[in-house]
Amino acid sequence: MAGKEELSYSEAIAAAGDAFHRFPLIKIQGVPLMCPIVHNWDSIWAFRPDPSDLLIATYPKAGLSLLKKMDPPRVIKTHLPFKLVPEGFWKNKCKAIYVARNAKDNLVSYYHFDRMNLTQPEPGPWDGYIHKFMNGELAWGSWYDHVKGYWEEREKRNILYIFYEDMKENPQREVERIMRYLDLSLADDVISRIVELTSFKTMKENPMANYSFILKPVFDQSISPFMRKGVVGDWTNHFSPAQTQLFDEDYKRKMKDADIPFRTDI
Repeated sequence: MAGKEELSYSEAIAAAGDAFHRFPLIKIQGVPLMCPIVHNWDSIWAFRPDPSDLLIATYPKAGLSLLKKMDPPRVIKTHLPFKLVPEGFWKNKCKAIYVARNAKDNLVSYYHFDRMNLTQPEPGPWDGYIHKFMNGELAWGSWYDHVKGYWEEREKRNILYIFYEDMKENPQREVERIMRYLDLSLADDVISRIVELTSFKTMKENPMANYSFILKPVFDQSISPFMRKGVVGDWTNHFSPAQTQLFDEDYKRKMKDADIPFRTDI
C-alpha cells in the first residue's frame, strides 16, 4: 500500500544504487509478497484509514498507477488481494475502485515489468513465466484469486469494479462512471481534461507516471519501459498456439465459478 512505509522504502532503494538486488518472495496467508512488505506487515495491517480516503486496487500492471500522498481525503493505491486489505477500509466504509485487466494482456505486461524491475524475482524465460502466472507464484499472488476476490465483494463493500479494456475503449464514459461513484459533478471541459491527462500517450511522457526518476539499478528501462504499450490484445504477439491452448484450458477451470466479463480484444 502507498503510505509512509512505501515512501521510505522508495527513498531507500533510490539511494541503494548498484548495491540493490532482487528481493525474494515471502508468503502472507498464502500470498507471495516481497520481503520488505512482509517485514512491514504489522504496520500495514494496522493501518486505519479515514472514512474519506479512496482506495484504488489493482493486480500489478492493470492500470491507474498515479498516486498522491496527502492529508485526508487521500488516494491510496494497493496491489494487495482483497483478503489482505486492512479491515479498516471496510469498517470505515471507504470507497474503493478496483481496476481489472484481462489475464493474457496482464500477464504479458507483468512479464516485461519483471524483466526491468530489478527488485522483484528474476522472471526467467517467457514459457516458464506463463506457468508461474497460472500457478499464482508471482509477487502479489494469483491473478485469478485477485480479480475474483474484489468481484465477489463488490456489492457488499460498495466497490466500483472497472475494466482496463473499457477505459481504453471509451475513457470519457469510464471517467464519468468514476465521477458519479465519487458523488462529484464536473464540467464537461474538466472531464475532457481528465481524459486527456490520463491517456496512455500523455502519461508515458509524464515522469511521475513513467517512473523515469527511478534509478536504473532499480528500474532498468533500457530493458523495457515502465509504460510499454498500454494496448488491448498485445498478448497475440507473445502467446504461441500451444501456449494459448494451455492457458485457455487452465483459465476455464479457474474461472468457471466467476462471471466476470473480461475481453481480450476491443
